[in-house]
Amino acid sequence: MSDESTAPPPSRDFDALAAARCDALTGAPAAPRTPDAWLFARLVAAREVRGELPLLGLSRVQIEALGARHFACAVTNDALQAYGVTDVSHAAFATAMRAFLVALAAPQANSDDVRCLAAIIAHACLRPDHLWRDLGLRGRDDVTRMLERFFPEAVARNVEGLRWKKLLARELALASGATPGPAPGCPGCEDFGFCFPAGH
Repeated sequence: MSDESTAPPPSRDFDALAAARCDALTGAPAAPRTPDAWLFARLVAAREVRGELPLLGLSRVQIEALGARHFACAVTNDALQAYGVTDVSHAAFATAMRAFLVALAAPQANSDDVRCLAAIIAHACLRPDHLWRDLGLRGRDDVTRMLERFFPEAVARNVEGLRWKKLLARELALASGATPGPAPGCPGCEDFGFCFPAGH
C-alpha cells in the first residue's frame, strides 16, 4: 500500500462506524475515557474501519503498545503489513515531519504517545485532503485540540490562522532552511488553490 491511495469521502456511515469502534476501543461508556484515549482510539478507528491501518504509519509493535496504554480491547491488526511510501521525496518528508514534531512536543506528554502521534500526522500529510479528514477526526477543532495538547508550539506559530497541513509544511521547511511549499498531499485537496493561489 502506498501514500498515493485515495480514501473515500467521509460519510455518515463512516462517522457512525468510526465512532462505534472508537467507543469499543476505549470501553465507553462503562470505562472512564480520557481525552488521550479518545484521540488515539479515533485515529486508529478511522483507519481500522476502512481496512487502512497501514496508513497510520505505525508498526504492529507500536499499535499494540498504543493499545496497551489506552485501549480496552485489541486493534484488529492481524493483516497489518508494512506501510510502504513509494515516493522517495514523500518518504523523506514523512521522516522529517515526524522528527520535527517530536522536537516540538509538550514536555508533559508521554514520549511514546508523542512518537506515535508524530508518525500518524506525518503520514496524514501525504494524503490529499484537509488534515482533519486525513486523520479521521470530526473537524479542524479536533486537530487544534490535539496539537495544543501534544505540540503547542505548532499552535503558537499559527498566528495567521493557516490550514494545519499548510502550517506544518511551512514550519518544517523553515526549520530546515528550505523554501516553504505545500505538503505532499496538498495538491490533491479541494482547497489547494485557496491555500496556494497561482502566481503567489
